[in-house]
Amino acid sequence: MNTTNKGTLKRVLRYVGKYPAALIGTLLFSLVSVAASLYIPVLIGDAIDCIVEYGVKWAELKKILALIGCSVGVAAVSQWLASLCNNKISCNVVRDLREDAFGKIGKLPLKYIDSHSRGDTVSRVIADADQFAEGLLMGFTQFFTGLATIIGTIAFMLVTNLKIGLIVILVTPASLFVAKFVATHTSKFFKEQTVTRGEQTAFVDERIAGLKTVQAFSQEEESLEKFDEINRRLEKAAMNATFYSSLTNPSTRFINNLVYALVALLGAFDVANGVFTVGGLSKFLSYANQYTKPFNEISGVVTELKGAFVCASRIFELIDETEEISDENNAVLGKAEGNVCLEQVDFSYSPDKKLIEDLSLDVQKGQRVAIVGRTGSGKTTLINLLMRFYDVDGGAVRVEGQDIREITRNSLRKNYGMVLQETWLKTGTVKENIRMGKADATDEEIVAAAKAAHAHSFIKRMEKGYNTVIGEDGGGLSEGQKQLLCIARIMLAIPPMLILDEATSSIDTRTEEKISDAFQALMQGRTSFVVAHRLSTIVTADRILVMEKGKVVEQGAHAELLEKKGAYYELYNGQFD
Repeated sequence: MNTTNKGTLKRVLRYVGKYPAALIGTLLFSLVSVAASLYIPVLIGDAIDCIVEYGVKWAELKKILALIGCSVGVAAVSQWLASLCNNKISCNVVRDLREDAFGKIGKLPLKYIDSHSRGDTVSRVIADADQFAEGLLMGFTQFFTGLATIIGTIAFMLVTNLKIGLIVILVTPASLFVAKFVATHTSKFFKEQTVTRGEQTAFVDERIAGLKTVQAFSQEEESLEKFDEINRRLEKAAMNATFYSSLTNPSTRFINNLVYALVALLGAFDVANGVFTVGGLSKFLSYANQYTKPFNEISGVVTELKGAFVCASRIFELIDETEEISDENNAVLGKAEGNVCLEQVDFSYSPDKKLIEDLSLDVQKGQRVAIVGRTGSGKTTLINLLMRFYDVDGGAVRVEGQDIREITRNSLRKNYGMVLQETWLKTGTVKENIRMGKADATDEEIVAAAKAAHAHSFIKRMEKGYNTVIGEDGGGLSEGQKQLLCIARIMLAIPPMLILDEATSSIDTRTEEKISDAFQALMQGRTSFVVAHRLSTIVTADRILVMEKGKVVEQGAHAELLEKKGAYYELYNGQFD
């Protein structure tokens, strides 16, 4: 077992150790089951001798048969109870793993979410955890019983016939070497299978989420071809893993059958020489068979555990990811007035690609700042820095003179109200979705906010009005209606600072005019950052920032920038030519 698997095993055992009662129960019931199973061959041997050696003694035979029935019953009940304990351990461990993994997702920096596909992350928490549970359950079910069986049968064989017992003990472990050889070579296939499955999950998730886009651009055939290519790779990896792992059982059985034949041959000579009775040989053969059986099972378990460890290691990789820098001891920002300052800010998503360099900006309370520029110029990145979704590489972002890295994220973000181009709703009623802007809002405040956002009319037309339940996808709501609900949240919260990133992009022109009037009233006296592609919506901004390649190349009022006939002039006139 390599270092990675050893580390994974130790961590798994720590999770298992949280349930000592179930672990002890598994051990005890496994011992009882094995003891009862090992007692059965003794009784069968005595029954054979009762018939062959001494003639048929019915009274004694009936007692033996009754004991055999009791032993079978005890073994079956004990094995069932051991399985219950095993199931409890496996289910609880996987539950704990999933809780830790999902808890870590909430603490991960946005950088991780942006650089890893959602499907792969989902695959780790769901599919990998399920496969790990299956491997763990099989391991615990067969490990304890197998170990106890091996120890018990060794003791009996050595006491009964030292010579044959030693032959069995020395030859049988060869099956373990075969199993180890096969398992070592299948590990890479299990890893390839798991990684490819994550890739497939990510691809399916992406295509389902963007189904309208796929159909709009007639990408169905290309998507199917790509899926088939991933599916073929997954099939190949799964077939390789299954084929090579399936070699374990027949290989070990072949060796064990040779051992069994050797024991039968040597035992027959001993019976002929009077060393054994027929019943004694039957006992010995039965124990020889029981001794080799756990090796077959453990060999199979080793292969299964290889796949389980690969899945577990992927879950632990997620759990071990670096969390966001803790802000537990940071200062709490009260209600801000709206003074925001960027001092010589440097930032890039990757070290080899520079984005924002030496950006300085001073925004005073109540100013409306519009941010414009071509795609990739850094507009959304600037918003990410203001909200501290990312930390700057150099310089500082300050709110009310405080570096935002020195205040808690929660208190910072409570001072911002955001409406993004991409809407976000949760499963719940319309009322609950709007109330996210202000948890203690009354029904009257919610209705007033919806009216201000011009959402009240379509909400009243819904089946149950504000109590209508909608899903994360908004159900039957249009994109514009979903965006109006998000705007209603802001109207309800009325934060001291606003960020509007294409906030009216999915709304019709007439409604946009009404919303713009509401926004104008909302922004009055509040610091506002407005990202817009339709430049006609930001002509009244106090200051317009024109960004190119992460730098502010121009700034000023609308009329002032048009007079310069620079970058803003080209952008503005380009939309109306």
